[in-house]
Amino acid sequence: MRVAVVGATGAVGTDLLRLLRLRSFPATEVVPFASERSAGRTIDGADVPVRVMADDTIDGFDIALFSAGGSTSRTWARRFVERGTTVVDNSSAWRMHDDVPLVVSEVNPDALDGHHGIIANPNCTTMVAMLPLKALHDVYGLREMVATSFQAAGGAGQKGIDELAAQVPVLSEDMEALRTDGASAMRRVEHSVHADTLAFNVVPMLGAIGEEGYTDEELKLRNESRKILDIPDLLVSPTCVRVPVMVGHAVAIRATFERTVDLDEANAALAAFPNLVVQDVPTPLEWAGRDETAVGRVRRDLADPERSLNLFVVGDNLLKGAALNTVQLAELLHQRGLVRATARA
Repeated sequence: MRVAVVGATGAVGTDLLRLLRLRSFPATEVVPFASERSAGRTIDGADVPVRVMADDTIDGFDIALFSAGGSTSRTWARRFVERGTTVVDNSSAWRMHDDVPLVVSEVNPDALDGHHGIIANPNCTTMVAMLPLKALHDVYGLREMVATSFQAAGGAGQKGIDELAAQVPVLSEDMEALRTDGASAMRRVEHSVHADTLAFNVVPMLGAIGEEGYTDEELKLRNESRKILDIPDLLVSPTCVRVPVMVGHAVAIRATFERTVDLDEANAALAAFPNLVVQDVPTPLEWAGRDETAVGRVRRDLADPERSLNLFVVGDNLLKGAALNTVQLAELLHQRGLVRATARA
C-alpha cells in the first residue's frame, strides 16, 4: 500500500511516520505532505522528500493519514477520497458527521464497517477517557459522567510545548514573586497559544466559548463520548483545564451507571480491557511516551456509593490521543479488508 501522511512535519505527523515504521505497517511507500516551506525536506520515516498537496500530487494512495488541522482536512480529505483513498483524519472537521465513523480502536472498531472513505480520530481528551468508560459501560451501563480534564501543553501541538518551555526559565528567576506577587510574575512572559500564562499555573479555558458558556473543547468531550460509546442521551458535565505538563492528558471522572457497581468487579473489568493498565496513582509524566492508557484512584463515590465510581485516567495525548490511534485504525482497515482504494501507483 502507498500511504500519505498529511501534516508530516508537526508533532503528531512525526509520530505517525515513526509509528508506521516501528509497527511495520505494510506500506510499500510512505509519502509526507506539508506546507510549501517544508517542500523538498527529507524527514525520518518517509520514503521520499516532503511534497505539497496539489491535484497532481495526491493520486495513487491507498490510505492518507491527516494531522494538519480542520481547514486542511475540509479542503483535501474529500479530494483524496474521490481518488479512491481511505482517509483517517485527526482534526475535528468530520467527527460529528453522521456518515463518518468516530473510532477508538479498542472501543468501537466495528464502526469502521461500511465507511464512506473518511474515518475520524477523536479528540485527544475524549480518547483518554474512552477505554475505562467502555470497560465499565459493558458491565454496568453508563448513564452520566462528570469529567474534569488536566490537559498538557502538547495538546496545542509543538507550539504549545514551546510556549510553556519558554515561560518556565523566566518565571523561575524570581521564585519569591511566584509566592507573593503572582500577577506581576505572569506579566514577565507572553502567551498566545494558551489562554493565559501556563508556567507554574493552571488555566481553566481551552478553546472558544460556545453553548451555555462551555468551550468547544468541553462540548467535544460530551458529543464525541456519546457517539463513540453509542449512548445518545449520555449526561456529561465537562470542565477542561490546561496544566503545565508537556505531554500527557489526565481526566478525573465521576461515572454513574444503571446497575449497582462492585469495586472488585470494576477493577477486574478495567484490568482485562485491551491496552488499559490499572495503577494506584497514574501521572502524566510517567505515562508520557507510552502506548497504553492508565487508570487509577478507582473508588466508590461518597454521595452515591451504589451506582457511581470515581476514577483518574492518564494517557499520552500525542500517542494514543492522536498518532497511535490513527495508525491502529489504519491497521484495522487493512486487516479487515476495508481499504477502499481504486487507484494504484
